[in-house]
Amino acid sequence: MKIIYAGTPEFAAIALEALYAAGHEITLVLTQPDRPAGRGMQLHASPVKQCAIAHGTPVAQPISLRLDGKYPDVAREAHELLRNTPHDIMIVAAYGLILPRSVLDIPRLGCLNIHGSLLPRWRGAAPIHRAIEAGDSETGITIMQMEEGLDTGPMLLMEALPITDTDTTGSLHDKLAALGAKMIVDAVQKLEQGELPATPQPDEGANYAAKISKEEAALDFTQSAEVLARKIRAFNPFPGASAQFGGVTVKLWQAQVMDEETAAAPGSILAANAHDGVKVACGDGVLHITELQKPGGKRLPAAEFLKGFPLADGAFQ
Repeated sequence: MKIIYAGTPEFAAIALEALYAAGHEITLVLTQPDRPAGRGMQLHASPVKQCAIAHGTPVAQPISLRLDGKYPDVAREAHELLRNTPHDIMIVAAYGLILPRSVLDIPRLGCLNIHGSLLPRWRGAAPIHRAIEAGDSETGITIMQMEEGLDTGPMLLMEALPITDTDTTGSLHDKLAALGAKMIVDAVQKLEQGELPATPQPDEGANYAAKISKEEAALDFTQSAEVLARKIRAFNPFPGASAQFGGVTVKLWQAQVMDEETAAAPGSILAANAHDGVKVACGDGVLHITELQKPGGKRLPAAEFLKGFPLADGAFQ
């Protein structure tokens, strides 16, 4: 099948590689413009662009696809390119641009989306983060027929994946990326065979998975240890949960809920040594922090971190 593919990050690149491996003809790849990154702020191609170039596929990087937006000339050029590129279907995964109706109507078989949640549970930009933060016991992948609404289209394929007590957004991302790659290959095969029925998506039970902001990373220790432990896992690897100690921002990367209670004020350091690690009083319960990072330093196990950054006689703010 001839496919136009639209995506940007590693999540999307893994699925794109699977479509190449399955023998499909990728006739065009759309991805976000190159972004500055690293200390030198040099422009870097997205993982999807790198994958496409490795396979010799043409790449387009329009800044907008909206004919009524700020860049109508760019959008018109992109529309013309899409119409003139042979394809049967468009597949979209974490692209980062809104696809207006004028684009959704171009492919003969429409546009399929690889979405990282069990719709309609989490619609929006950050379904993996929000599922962990909310304490969901499972998530999964939904292959969806795209329409103008935000992740509201009919569901074509769905497969669940458990969320473990140790999963971070990073580890769950990798599991879901592999699952999404397998499922989109299955979906295209079923579509070719006329065996991909659509199920309308209910609105009941839908939640908006808002994009993660850096401001959310600052932990509030008046919350329960359970809530904070979930936030630490949800914000790992980005943006990284943080707390203030003596005016210094400390990143907190891994933590577990202790089976104990305390009457100490929220944020109080209850223990900070090689034997006990770092234990902190919360609004309800005690948090055992096992991996931390000081500014300019590396992520370290608590015992190693404490050698260069003692936390005794103080509190997290």
